[in-house]
Amino acid sequence: MTKLSVNLNKIALLRNSRNNDSPSMLEAARVAINAGADGLTIHPRPDLRHALPEDVRQLSELVNSEYQHIELNVEGNPFTNQSENGYPGFMAMVLSIRPSQVTLVPDTDHQLTSDHGWEVTPKKELERLRSVVERLREVGCRVSLFMDADTEKIGQVGHLGAQRIELYTGPFAKAHSLFGGDREETKNIFKQHKQAAVYAESLGLEVNAGHDLDLSNLKLYKTLPGLKEVSIGHALVADALKFGLRAAVLRYKEILGDES
Repeated sequence: MTKLSVNLNKIALLRNSRNNDSPSMLEAARVAINAGADGLTIHPRPDLRHALPEDVRQLSELVNSEYQHIELNVEGNPFTNQSENGYPGFMAMVLSIRPSQVTLVPDTDHQLTSDHGWEVTPKKELERLRSVVERLREVGCRVSLFMDADTEKIGQVGHLGAQRIELYTGPFAKAHSLFGGDREETKNIFKQHKQAAVYAESLGLEVNAGHDLDLSNLKLYKTLPGLKEVSIGHALVADALKFGLRAAVLRYKEILGDES
């Protein structure tokens, strides 16, 4: 069964609009976990506009102390450095807490959202990435690389030592929103994702997915071969405004095949 990791960034974005702890990231995490979430995802960016380094530390302490069966997935660009606003640098942050999974994403410092996977040139960039993967694996983190559904690119990163890739599902979600799941435009993109997933598995890589997955398009995307985990934040939090957070998590879990 595909696991659900709830991305809490939009909870942090709402909280940061006031100088207090409402809504509480830890309370939201507990609600999501108690509703059946298999993991928590957080993507602290260098501009600190939503998830903060302190959130990373607190969520790590929460799962380690109260929910040891829950995986914490921390996303970000490993080449971002310490800055004067209090951001410690991505690698320093994750090495200090050693989360279950680290998803490496090629975001720029002020990028609005993740919108593309790793490129395979220049080769020296791949070698830098290999060193990062090795360091993270040394301390016990599972490493996932954020990738486009492109078999050529996936083939180029297959030797870097990561255990997983996370397929960028933005183009699929956009096509599904415009045309629905039955039109050729959507089917063709989904076919590319299936080919990418099967190819990744042939290289020994497990497959995660994320970006703009929602209650509508997930019904099709969950049929992707070998899909281990989906990370969902924006749509799930938007649904929580209508249904409540617990009910929203339950709806996603039901789609993924777990009605408990």
